[in-house]
Amino acid sequence: MTISDFEIRHNPEENRFQIEIESHLAILKYQLDGGTIVFTHTSVPDELGGRGLGSKLARTGLDYARTQGLSVHPLCSFVAAYIDKKPEYQDLLKSG
Repeated sequence: MTISDFEIRHNPEENRFQIEIESHLAILKYQLDGGTIVFTHTSVPDELGGRGLGSKLARTGLDYARTQGLSVHPLCSFVAAYIDKKPEYQDLLKSG
């Protein structure tokens, strides 16, 4: 199976987006603060590293923010770097 065969699942009860592959779990954690989603941490197990899962999680979280009309505050350095490289998401950044 390839990475594209696995789906990212939104788990609002745990405030995270996640992808489970075998016994490993990659996650993007967030907190909601009014009309802002604060991305706090991205974690990809070493066993799953180098497969683009972090980027896939970041893209999913940012797309979710857009569809929900949320601004984004990327406390997570991975998500902040992802937004820096992707101009199409920079309009989501919380100003101020």
